[in-house]
Amino acid sequence: MEDDLMFVDSPQNPASLEFLSTALMRQHQQQQPSSVPQSKYAQLLAVIEEMGKDIRPTYAGSKTSSERLKRSIVHARILVRECLMETERSARQ
Repeated sequence: MEDDLMFVDSPQNPASLEFLSTALMRQHQQQQPSSVPQSKYAQLLAVIEEMGKDIRPTYAGSKTSSERLKRSIVHARILVRECLMETERSARQ
């Protein structure tokens, strides 16, 4: 699991990070149909809420929930990074 997270943080492969971010965003948007675009913060809260549903099954040994939780953690880390960039950008204005 940690190897997956290290890959996402890798500065040597920004194209892969962008692809992963786009893929995760599409997956999240498909799960939550909405005509109004959500802010990065609202998306992060939604991902965290979904992660909570996979905690107990992961402890019980569910491989599917474990994999979904790993993907959600990666997605949440990307969103946190984007939220921080958004906050820094607005602080400079």
